[in-house]
Amino acid sequence: MNIPTLAEFEDAAAVLDGVVVKTPFDVSEHLTEVLGAPVYLKLENLQRTGSFKIRGATYRLSRLTAAERARGVVAASAGNHAQGVALAAQKLGIPATIFMPLGVPVPKLLATRGYGAEVILEGATVETPLRLAAEFAERTGAVLIHPFDHRDVIIGQGSLGLELWDAVPELDTVIVGIGGGGLIAGVAAAVKARAAAAGRTVRVIGVQAANSAAYPSSLAAGEPLTVETSPTIADGIAVARPGDIPFEVISELVDEVVTVTDDDIARALLVLLERAKQVVEPAGAVGVAAILSGKVTATGPTAVILSGGNIDPLLLQRVVAHGLAASGRYMTLQIPLPDRPGQLARVSELLSIAGANVIEVLHTRHGQGLQISEVILQLSVETRGEEHRAHVIGVLEEAGFHPRVVQD
Repeated sequence: MNIPTLAEFEDAAAVLDGVVVKTPFDVSEHLTEVLGAPVYLKLENLQRTGSFKIRGATYRLSRLTAAERARGVVAASAGNHAQGVALAAQKLGIPATIFMPLGVPVPKLLATRGYGAEVILEGATVETPLRLAAEFAERTGAVLIHPFDHRDVIIGQGSLGLELWDAVPELDTVIVGIGGGGLIAGVAAAVKARAAAAGRTVRVIGVQAANSAAYPSSLAAGEPLTVETSPTIADGIAVARPGDIPFEVISELVDEVVTVTDDDIARALLVLLERAKQVVEPAGAVGVAAILSGKVTATGPTAVILSGGNIDPLLLQRVVAHGLAASGRYMTLQIPLPDRPGQLARVSELLSIAGANVIEVLHTRHGQGLQISEVILQLSVETRGEEHRAHVIGVLEEAGFHPRVVQD
């Protein structure tokens, strides 16, 4: 197995010096209490282009020959990889063409164009841009820049691992999100090389979204497998098949891979907003989700990589609401009522007694299954957690009402 060496990672760090930002660390007291060990957040959400992708893209492009640079580069992405390749190409004076799906969030589209790349929008999902990028490379001779399945990309991402070790030399555990595997492969190889040189060991734990988790079954089988994926808010790591090169490194060096649900991820985003004051995209928050959901344990200083912060504002709004609901702090109730005066006032009084804060009210006589003498009252209320949420429902039920919680 050809695992990158410490010398290669150090060379990449030198190449990237002045291009990437050595992003800061933040000690999270809240997560430290949850985990029972010091937790350091590596804020790659504050990186140039908003994610770690600029590291691998820049190092990959820096290794191209003069002839390859003249032919230009091409990539396919729905967001972070596109921005990383576009900025890296701009810095190195290389023409870049990026294929993106039609539904790409506007901020990511504008940012990629702003870095000087030619953007071509085609297809409903990223599969179409991937095919078109490969065809473009075949037709024009442009160099196809893969987001994770290339050794130079892995080495570039591994520069982040050197920063982890330099900042927290007593490091015991590193928690990293996994999509195709380029980031965790680089970080694991770099950190473990530094640890070995110091006569120490470090655990590396990978985290995948449960709806798109190709690594657990692939590692069990001993080879990369293609899995059927379901929609997930962590679309940045929604990869159906591990990369061949990252898989080899991960099989050798990563100690454990766990999965988290979308509810876990939504709660993590909310905690990061409220406790750490960090805006993080869902894929970048899976490490925190693993801590909050009890999927990982640690006995010493633990670093969690917040790998990106490029979240669409509209998605952020929906995810925050979902995170509040998943934490028992927000719910929507539907309550059938007899159509007579005073019912709305009575429900409002009961909610006040129960200490629930009403956010939104819908009172309608139109709905399937309603009798002529019935109305539906729909309320969105703020609660203080699962116990208080159950108390509010209990108060309404004791008064003879029949509330039904509406799922988000």
